[in-house]
Amino acid sequence: MALFDLRLQEVHNQLKKKELSVGDLVDASYSRIAATDASIQAFLTLNEEGARAAAAELDGALAAGEEQGLLFGLPAGIKDNIVTEGLLTTCASQFLRNYDPIYNATVMKKLNAAQSVTIGKLNMDEFAMGGSNENSSFHPTRNPWNTEYVPGGSSGGSAASVAAGQVYFALGSDTGGSIRQPAAYCGIVGLKPTYGLVSRFGLVAFASSLDQIGPLTKNVEDSAYVLQAIAGYDAGDSTSANVEIPDYVGALSGDVKGLRIGVPKEYLGQGIDPKVKEAVLAALKQFESLGATWEEVSLPHTEYAVATYYLLASSEASSNLARFDGVRYGVRAENPDNLIELYRKSRSQGFGPEVKRRIMLGTYALSSGYYDAYYLKAQKVRTLIKQDFDNVFQNFDLIIGPTAPTPAFRIGEQVGDPLTMYLNDICTIPVSLAGIPAISVPCGFADGLPVGLQIIGKAFDERTVLRAAHAFEQHTEHHKQRPQL
Repeated sequence: MALFDLRLQEVHNQLKKKELSVGDLVDASYSRIAATDASIQAFLTLNEEGARAAAAELDGALAAGEEQGLLFGLPAGIKDNIVTEGLLTTCASQFLRNYDPIYNATVMKKLNAAQSVTIGKLNMDEFAMGGSNENSSFHPTRNPWNTEYVPGGSSGGSAASVAAGQVYFALGSDTGGSIRQPAAYCGIVGLKPTYGLVSRFGLVAFASSLDQIGPLTKNVEDSAYVLQAIAGYDAGDSTSANVEIPDYVGALSGDVKGLRIGVPKEYLGQGIDPKVKEAVLAALKQFESLGATWEEVSLPHTEYAVATYYLLASSEASSNLARFDGVRYGVRAENPDNLIELYRKSRSQGFGPEVKRRIMLGTYALSSGYYDAYYLKAQKVRTLIKQDFDNVFQNFDLIIGPTAPTPAFRIGEQVGDPLTMYLNDICTIPVSLAGIPAISVPCGFADGLPVGLQIIGKAFDERTVLRAAHAFEQHTEHHKQRPQL
C-alpha cells in the first residue's frame, strides 16, 4: 500500500531511474486487491490479462526512452458505468450483466493516451442511483475505515478502492454528489468538474443535464493531474464545453492570501452533525491562518434543492432508461407471450427497486397533466438555485461547507428509508444543479470515520478550487491517514 501513497511525481521519478517498473505497479495493485477485496468488495470485473499486457508494453517504451504520458503506468480503477471496450460495463445492474462494449468512452481514450493502466471496473449503485452502494445488484461495497459502514455512493466502489490502496486513482461519476460524498466517507479527495468540462460520451446516462465524470485520488495534486488528462472539448458530446484547458497542476501554488470565502448558513444548520460542523469550522480557521477571509452567506433556495433534484434527475432517468427494453442489448426475458410482455418482463427482471422507484417518479412528473406542476416548476427552481450561487460569487471567490451532513452510516441503517437516504445529499445537490465545480477533501474525523470539506468554485474555475484545496492539504495531516485493513 505504501507504493500508492507516493505522489505522482515520485512514482514517475522512480520509473525513470529504473527503481520501479510499470509491472511492479500492476503487481502491487493486484496483490492489494487479492489481500483486501474479499472484505471491501470494490471490484466487479478485473482486467488482469489486459493490464499486464499494457504494463509490458509501457515498460518496453520506458526502456526505449520514449516520452511518458501524463499518467504513465499508474493503475486506475474505472466506475462501471463508463464504457470500456472489451471489458464488461454492467452499471452494477442485472440488466447489463452481459454487456461487452465495442468502443471506449472518451475519458478512456484520454486515459489510454495518458498511458495509465486499467485494473478493472468498480462497483456502484445500480445505474448510479443511490448514496450508499447498497443498490448494486451484485453486492454492497464496504467502507475501508470500518467494513460495517457504507462507503457512500454511487461511486462507492471507486472511493473504497482508492482508500484501500488497491489502485492509484479511480474515475467516478457525479450526478448529485456521487463523487464527493463517497470521497468524504472514505477520507480521500473527490472532484466534480464543471458540467461540460469532461466529456460524457460513453458514460451510461442517468440524468444527462447533471452527470459529470471526475477523479478520486489520495491527494489534491494527483486530482489536478487526472483532471488535466481527461478534461477537454469532445465533438461526440453535444453538452461538451469548448473552453481552453488551463494548467491545473501549475495552479497549486499553496497561496490563498486574499481569497474571499463564503460559508452558507444553510450548510451548517439543522441536520448537520455537530462533529462535522466542528471539523468544518476548524478548517475555516486554517484558511484564516493562511491569509484567506470568510463570512457567512445565504443560499436561500437550498431547502428546495433535494425535491428539485429528485424530480429532474428522475425525469431524465425515466427518459434515458427507456432504451433498456430487452430488444437491442442487455438481458432479455425468456419466453414472453408478445412484444409488450417482453418489455414488461425484461424491465421487471432487469431493474432493481431503487431504479424502478425513480423511473416511476420521473414518468409521473413528465406525464400529461403533471408536467407543468412538477417538472417545469422544478426547472424554474433550479434556475433560482443557480442564481443563489451567482449572487454569492459576485463578492466571493469560493464557497466552503461540509460535503455531507454526517459521516458514513452503517450498512442497512437507511436502505429501507429512501427519503432519509436522499437527504444525505443536501450539501452536494445544489452544486450539481448549478453545474459548478466542487472538491471534497478530508478535514477531520468523527467517531473514527472521515469527514469531508467541500470547496465550491465558479464555473470553469477549477484552478482556484484546486489551489485552495491543495493549500489546505499542505497544512493539515488528515489526507495522510490510512484505514487499517
